[in-house]
Amino acid sequence: MITSSIKLLIPTLVGLLCLHFARFSTASNDNERQIYIVYMGELPAEQTISLTDVHHSLLSDIIGDETIARKSKLYSYGRSFNAFAARLLPREAELLSKKEGVVSVFKNRKLKLLTTRTWDFLGMSEKIKRNHQTESNIIVALIDTGIWTESPSFNDKGFGPPPSKWKGKCVTGVNFTGCNNKVIGAQYFNIGESAPPDEATPADTEGHGTHTASTATGAAVASASLYGLGEGTARGAVPSARVASYKVCWGYGCMDVDMLAAFDAAIADGVDIISVSIGGSVRSFTEDSIGIGSFHALKKGILTVCAGGNDGPYLGSISNVGPWIMTVAASTVDRRFETDVELGNGDKISGIAINTFAPKKGLYPLTSGALAKNNATFGNSSACDYGTLDKEKVKGKIVYCKGAGGDYVVKELGGAGTVMSNDQDMDTAYATGSSASYVTLKDGLKIEKYINSTKSAQGVVYKTRIVNTTAPFIASFSSRGPQTLISNILKPDIAAPGVNILAAISKFTTVVGHENDKKTSIFNFNSGTSMACPHVAGAAAYVKSFHPKWSHAAIKSALMTTSKPIKVKEGGELASGSGQINPKMAVHPGLIYDINTTSYVGLLCKQGYKDKEIALITGSGKYNCSKIQRGKGADGINYPSINLQVKSRETNISAVFYRRVTNVGVGKSVYKARVESPKGVSVKVVPDILLFSRADQKRSFKVTLKGKFVDKDSRYLSGSLVWSDTKHEVRSPILVSLPIS
Repeated sequence: MITSSIKLLIPTLVGLLCLHFARFSTASNDNERQIYIVYMGELPAEQTISLTDVHHSLLSDIIGDETIARKSKLYSYGRSFNAFAARLLPREAELLSKKEGVVSVFKNRKLKLLTTRTWDFLGMSEKIKRNHQTESNIIVALIDTGIWTESPSFNDKGFGPPPSKWKGKCVTGVNFTGCNNKVIGAQYFNIGESAPPDEATPADTEGHGTHTASTATGAAVASASLYGLGEGTARGAVPSARVASYKVCWGYGCMDVDMLAAFDAAIADGVDIISVSIGGSVRSFTEDSIGIGSFHALKKGILTVCAGGNDGPYLGSISNVGPWIMTVAASTVDRRFETDVELGNGDKISGIAINTFAPKKGLYPLTSGALAKNNATFGNSSACDYGTLDKEKVKGKIVYCKGAGGDYVVKELGGAGTVMSNDQDMDTAYATGSSASYVTLKDGLKIEKYINSTKSAQGVVYKTRIVNTTAPFIASFSSRGPQTLISNILKPDIAAPGVNILAAISKFTTVVGHENDKKTSIFNFNSGTSMACPHVAGAAAYVKSFHPKWSHAAIKSALMTTSKPIKVKEGGELASGSGQINPKMAVHPGLIYDINTTSYVGLLCKQGYKDKEIALITGSGKYNCSKIQRGKGADGINYPSINLQVKSRETNISAVFYRRVTNVGVGKSVYKARVESPKGVSVKVVPDILLFSRADQKRSFKVTLKGKFVDKDSRYLSGSLVWSDTKHEVRSPILVSLPIS
């Protein structure tokens, strides 16, 4: 990761280098204006004059004509650093470079496009080491809304025939052109008759399944973007892997009967990883189609990766909590979709949205929903509720609405744009159906005050621009633990990018998805743990391409113990699990925590599940818990994280966790334990040194926790255990938490 101080130096160094070459190169035409960037370093500590005026002044001094100078300037940067872009003659650029306060002046150049961000952000560049042959034999199953195989993300150029282990099929259907050597299987399940028979098809009419499939496995597509936003090379984690699509969602939802049918087919078809961006309320494993299906998958060595849910930031909202499932939280990436609003009084307010509409002129008349109300006796005009606004008061104007969703109402009435205030965390940008932006409640009040202060209020909403920001953080919508079914298993397991992810979508849907939306694209931004899930599924497939014989638990352990801890405002590991995935490091984790099927069954026995219930989950006939060895310790299973739930703050913390690690490194190694103890808790590891003489050797240890809650306001205490041999850092979070009251 690049530190903030280095980030500040990079533009300076790049600018100086560019200036160096510019000074010693000859322009093709010294009288031809070209675009230059004038970099002036950090923002002033005290800004008594606008940067725009400063930039205009500099240009006027150099060009000698204020009118030409103003026309020359294209853009002023002034939110995170001080710079501007202008059309200049080479000699003007040279003179500007010598001005006091100017760090560098360099010519605008066409750079080589990189990824649309997430995989580079996670350390997986396009040039990362790959086992292409093994990767091409990996089949990733997507249980979702189907797939649009005509997307360029599923181009099969260079692919050979499907792996010999593939037993699946490609069915026909409406608007479906068939499979290829990339998308080797496509089936749909309409057992619950959620869709009319004449509409039953593997084709993705929602866009969700295409988006998740391309995130995990998409082939590289250059110049992908949404109307210029996020432009780059879109690709999945494993571009050489194969895709099998299982459509189970129709219109309003996904039926358990279809879900189980999809698991049944995928397991039999010979897939390696199953990605499920679907969830719901937490149910007993005996009544959970995903829990049952994923358990059958693990018995065949298949890892199931599931979205954790979008019901955050509330504690206890996590779903898909089976211990054999890899449950994923959603985190942010290092870019923000800022959609600026400018008022007639000169104030500029930074909002957030995915707004692909550029203004057609300067300022527009500006009003509010409260002032544009009609005579309706229902609804809230301040929120721009449908049917509450007067068309004549809205037409041609930008309307400020207190709340989300007013953009389509304003558009239908002929409005020029919408500004909506939102009381939610401003970490997720949503596509708008017209020129629109979301601002904070505080900024909304500022806009409303301005509107009410004049009879000629004006404003403009600009097209979205992408700016760099600090990351990762856990998204506000991402569901949190603790879970309630098996209290001492930490969920979510891990976090991955799930905010404003650009990936392929179906041609049968629109950018916003609204019934009146006509704007289409073959790539779109989506947010949710649905988007985080295929990142982890793709990363799991990447690890498996280097270790084809590893168990589902070994792959899961490798991803968890090499992840990067995330600072979380609320919920700690209950929000982030082990941390953000780090696929490159997970290929060589050093040690793994492996788990077999019998251990899971023993865990369920320990949790009080009856013999008959376990038989339903495993599908293996009768079970007798009294004859099955139950795991020792507080959680009874060899999990890569350590979690203890106590009844109350007054409860003394006292627990023992037994763990066993396998050396997956090469040759002899010595691992030493390093502990960061939770506040008020002592952590003892015995033994605290593990000696390995060969690969695949196993060593056991125990972790003892003792202490109490010392902070009356805290709901959780967090720490960590790291096994290190100087080459590997094998990290397990340690968490003590309270139940949901």
